[in-house]
Amino acid sequence: MEPTQIQNLFAGNIRQLLIEADLDYDKLYEIRLRVGRPLFLTYDGGECFLRSSGQEQYLVTREDLQETLEYVTGYSLYAYEEEIRQGFLSVQGGHRVGVTGKVILDGNRIRGMKYISCINVRLAHQKIGCADEIMPYIRQGDWVANTLIVSPPRCGKTTLLRDIIRQLSNGNETVSGMTVGVVDERSELAGCYQGVPQNDLGMRTDVLDGCPKSEGMQMLIRSMSPQVVAVDELGREDDYHAVESVIHSGCKLIATAHGNSMEDVLSQPLFQKLLAARVFERYIVLGRGSYAGVVEAIYDAEGALC
Repeated sequence: MEPTQIQNLFAGNIRQLLIEADLDYDKLYEIRLRVGRPLFLTYDGGECFLRSSGQEQYLVTREDLQETLEYVTGYSLYAYEEEIRQGFLSVQGGHRVGVTGKVILDGNRIRGMKYISCINVRLAHQKIGCADEIMPYIRQGDWVANTLIVSPPRCGKTTLLRDIIRQLSNGNETVSGMTVGVVDERSELAGCYQGVPQNDLGMRTDVLDGCPKSEGMQMLIRSMSPQVVAVDELGREDDYHAVESVIHSGCKLIATAHGNSMEDVLSQPLFQKLLAARVFERYIVLGRGSYAGVVEAIYDAEGALC
């Protein structure tokens, strides 16, 4: 990860603090700016704040926030109006910038946001090879398992899914690569910037960026002839029919879901239906550990440990 690329997103005062802190950016996950509050970092599994010379801690000003927002949007806030309406935007490098403030409503629809009071920069971390140990459970020769990755927040499910996609797409010396279609609803998997993926998802991967999962899965089936479809964070009821269309078309599905355990996920109506339909052939459960992507258990379609 290039530190200068991250530092240049921020207002001058904050940029200088980041430079002086001499951080290991491979261990930095979030930089959070709140007006009138300390400048917080999520760093190597914990939280810390930065100090300026002669101060106990640096307090973020409204000017810091405004200047940072100008850098992030390239001085064209209007051009990112649609992204801000969704609460986040992606920047070069695949990093994700979340914003909060006063929401502008048009009836029940969010039309935009003003008086932005918090910016959270989430750094994209790609760990090439992190899926090596689980790939034999997912792919054997020409066979690929419909797979669900179950994980609590911040335990590496998106990072793991990203590497699975890359490995399926590229293949290796023993198995050929496959065409993979990715529906990247929140721009986290590919981290597209101006339509171009910033993360390596493999040479045979096509990405629908910022597209709702239920519509995107069906769009890919109709137009791109994928062998595998990959999505992050299944969970809505309307995802069910899209998953059905993927399976019935003969494609394989690799997906993730939020949950602290298998029981937690399978208590949700969507996954109860998918379990009854025996959609998934592998369940990979992640847990909290000293690094992202710690695998606690792998189950087959019958619920037996692999």
